[in-house]
Amino acid sequence: MAKSIVYFTKERTGEAVVRLYEKLGIELPGKVAVKLHSGEVGNQNYLRPEFMAPAIEKVKGTVVECNTAYDGGRNTTEKHWKTMDLHGWSRHFTVDILDAEGPDLELAIPDGACIKKNFVGKNIQNYDSMLVLSHFKGHPMGGFGGALKQLSIGLASSHGKAYIHGVGDVDNFWHSDHDSFLRAMADAASSVVKFFGPGKIAYVSAMMNLSVDCDCCEVAEDPCMADIGILSSLDPVALDRACLDLIYASKDHGRDHLLERIESLHGPLTVDAAEALGIGSKDYELIEV
Repeated sequence: MAKSIVYFTKERTGEAVVRLYEKLGIELPGKVAVKLHSGEVGNQNYLRPEFMAPAIEKVKGTVVECNTAYDGGRNTTEKHWKTMDLHGWSRHFTVDILDAEGPDLELAIPDGACIKKNFVGKNIQNYDSMLVLSHFKGHPMGGFGGALKQLSIGLASSHGKAYIHGVGDVDNFWHSDHDSFLRAMADAASSVVKFFGPGKIAYVSAMMNLSVDCDCCEVAEDPCMADIGILSSLDPVALDRACLDLIYASKDHGRDHLLERIESLHGPLTVDAAEALGIGSKDYELIEV
């Protein structure tokens, strides 16, 4: 079986994001959703609209997000729209908060290891394909955030986020079995991949502003290591695994701090679980461009 291809460049510009997308040799069809992280109010590390603009314009995409399931500046539609304006997304692009109005779209996960259904913003049905622009960094619950987290927690509705975190029990958001939560994220990611189907999702991840914390944190640690670059793939499992491997291979003095966050929370388990579900492979070839 052929290895998945992951492209990599050390250049860290919006134009490099476009170039890495073009290397995938795919033209996303129809109406394109662009999934990215809008950034929690107060967070200093999220990637700004100016950086994302060339890629969004390249695919003529609509920026899509979903409401959060915890207190902050994005847990209601009204507050999320204010954040979208504050952070410049709605001033520069067409924006769609996918779960702005219910009911959620329920996606079945018959092969799910921990959950058998996923709740996503219903407006996802209005799109034919998707570009996933991920900011790879640490995360205080998942260990790290990358392409698989964008597909799962990122596209889940507010209710769906609580459902994944609670491993099927929204009332157990903060106290579910941790490894089961990681596997539930993989389950949810698989349902989105299957919803769109082959050749309908492209992934680009920027390894920049490498904090141990996520863009969802109002108070986040500053980056602990230098930027690494930008990667792209048609395989989210290979892409996340390649990003992890670049952290392991780094000689940066802050590497161990980030790895402690990733490993202490068993972050790579999500990648393993997603591979087991058949939505990608950890066996990849990294091609520097």
